[in-house]
Amino acid sequence: MKKNILSAFMLTFVMIVLFAVIYPLAVWGVAQFSSNAGKGKIIQNHGKKYYANIGQSFTADNYFWSRPSAVNYNAAGSGASNKGPSNAEYLTLVEARIDTFLMHNPGIKKSEIPVDLITASGSGLDPNFSIQAAKIQVKRIAAIRGVEEHKINQLIEDNTEKPLWGMFGPEKINVLKLNIALDNIGKQN
Repeated sequence: MKKNILSAFMLTFVMIVLFAVIYPLAVWGVAQFSSNAGKGKIIQNHGKKYYANIGQSFTADNYFWSRPSAVNYNAAGSGASNKGPSNAEYLTLVEARIDTFLMHNPGIKKSEIPVDLITASGSGLDPNFSIQAAKIQVKRIAAIRGVEEHKINQLIEDNTEKPLWGMFGPEKINVLKLNIALDNIGKQN
């Protein structure tokens, strides 16, 4: 029995050192070689700093709306709602998001709304959305800003991130970068 207890304590000690000291130091060390030394992708715009890899809340009609967040875009509390498609409270929330979107985007059918505009991501902090989520908002933004739709569509194309190595993951758009580009196109007119 003493032999088993001693082995368990030794294994516990080795795992603590491995996973609480060595592994975090190794991850930190690798991060030092990344851009911005592992502190995230920071974008500066008009004297303000934004983290491009953390979702931001955009709900004004003159901007592309971002993906909803279950954690109110709080990076300290990353997580999902953990409510499934049969949960009545969740369905009510999704229906409210759909109704809000349709109210602000007349002429769009419920079936045309991309799922990433009405459901939160697993982390609640997704900074990206699909090309479809951007294109469905073009008419609203063009009308409010007085910008031709083809210019906004060109912004979407210019800000589309291709899949990793052309095959891993979908095409996506960073909402923050797209909205900053949208503000800049407004200044050119």
